Amino acid sequence: MLEALGLDRHVEAVYREMLADPTGGVAELCSRLGMTEGQVRDGLDRLVDLDLLAPSRENTGGLRAVSPEAGLEQILRRQEEELLRRQQELALSKAAAARAVAEFAGLRPNTETDGAERLVGLDAIQSRLEVLGRGLTGECLSIMPGGAQSQASLDASKPLDEDALSRGIQMRAVYQDSARNDQATLAYAQWTTDRGGQVRTSPVLPPRLVIFDRKTAVVPIDPANSRLGALCTTSPGIVASLVTLFEQTWETAVPLGAAREQAPDDGITAGERELLKLLASGLTDEAAGKRLGVSLRTVRRQMSGLMERLNATSRFEAGLRAAQRGWL
Repeated sequence: MLEALGLDRHVEAVYREMLADPTGGVAELCSRLGMTEGQVRDGLDRLVDLDLLAPSRENTGGLRAVSPEAGLEQILRRQEEELLRRQQELALSKAAAARAVAEFAGLRPNTETDGAERLVGLDAIQSRLEVLGRGLTGECLSIMPGGAQSQASLDASKPLDEDALSRGIQMRAVYQDSARNDQATLAYAQWTTDRGGQVRTSPVLPPRLVIFDRKTAVVPIDPANSRLGALCTTSPGIVASLVTLFEQTWETAVPLGAAREQAPDDGITAGERELLKLLASGLTDEAAGKRLGVSLRTVRRQMSGLMERLNATSRFEAGLRAAQRGWL
C-alpha cells in the first residue's frame, strides 16, 4: 500500500507492528512477523531514514513509531520538494539546450533561409532525413534513380522506413527498371512492399527526390555533382511541382510485382525505346547508361541486339529503321 512512499511490504509490515506494539526487541519482531533478523533490521533502518521511527523517550536506546499523520506527511513534503527541485533542474536544462541550439545554428553551415536549407555532406543530409522521417504523419514519396542503390544508402534508409511503415505511414517509391537486376536493391524493395509500402519501376527517372507529407522536399542541388549537397525546401510552389512530377512518374511506372514488359516479335520494350531516344538525342553510351541506371556494357549489348533485330550495319541505319517502324 505504501510502496509509492518508499516502503516495500517488509518495511511496511515492520512499521505497522511498531505502531501496534512498540515493546520488545528485534527477536520479538522476527517472531511476530515471521521475518528474518536481516529483514527486520533493514526495515528498522529504512524507517529511521524516513523519519517514521524516532528515539524513544521512555526506553533508552529504544525506538518509537512516529504517527502516520506526522510521519507520512513529512515523506510527502520531501517528495514534493524533490519534485520541485527536479522541475527546476529540467527548466534550467531546457534553457541551456535552447541557448546551445541557437549558438550551434550560427556556427554550422547548414542553416535554413527563407524556407530552404542547403545540406552539405552525407551526415547533414542523413540527419535532416531522420528528423523529417520521425515527423511524418501521413505520406512519403520518393524517386530513386540510378538502378542499384549502394548498400550504405540502403542501410541508412532501413531504420527510417521501418519506423514509418510501423506507424502506418503510406510510402510510395519509384526505382529504375535496372534496379530489378540488383539483388540487394530488389530485396530491399520487396522488403518495403511486404510491410505495406508500394514500389514501382520505370526505365528512365527524373533526379532523386523525397517528399514528406507533401510539405517538405529534399532534392539534389546538382544531380550531376552530389558533392554540392541537397536542398531541403518547404516552399509550397516548389513542393507542389515536385509532387506533380512524382505523380506523373508514378502513373507511367510498373508495379514491382508485375512482370517486366516483354518485346513482341516485331516490337520493342520501354527500356529499349528509351535507350534509342537517348542515343538519338546525342548522348554517349556512357551518359545513356547513367540515365538508365545500367552499365556501359549493358548499353552496348542492348544496342547490338537492336541492330541485329533491325538488320542494320550501323547505328545511323538502326536509327532510321527504328523511326520507320515507329519505335521513335
